[in-house]
Amino acid sequence: MNRRIETLCLSALLMSGACTASAAECVPVAKAAWVRLPPVAMPMMAGFARIENPCKVAVSIVGAESLAFDDVSLHETREENGVSRMREVNALPIAPGKAAELKPGGLHLMLHGPYQPLVAGEKPVITLKLADGRSLPVVFEVRKSAP
Repeated sequence: MNRRIETLCLSALLMSGACTASAAECVPVAKAAWVRLPPVAMPMMAGFARIENPCKVAVSIVGAESLAFDDVSLHETREENGVSRMREVNALPIAPGKAAELKPGGLHLMLHGPYQPLVAGEKPVITLKLADGRSLPVVFEVRKSAP
């Protein structure tokens, strides 16, 4: 009888650990990810996406990188005194059940120094770095204009 209780306890412990692991593995989901193709070759491009947080805890994007670009950073465009200004953003927190929109004229990824010219239809991967040390690789589609 003790053996059966031990087995039940072990099963319950393993199941609770599995539930915890699933919660810890929850990551944001990127949708409609795209890179705007400039009209002429330029050393900078911009990336956009909707990033949803289906997790029960907040997540924060603190950086990005890509094998297609020399540097990737998170920026925000704001209008100040009638002048459009851009500044780097160190962290993008996303509350549980909420989403962040990376879109033209607002938050976006600055993509500096493409290693080779990109053409419409290509799909570079940009990896978002989370504050907890995890990474989220996202496939972006190169487009001439917004989807």
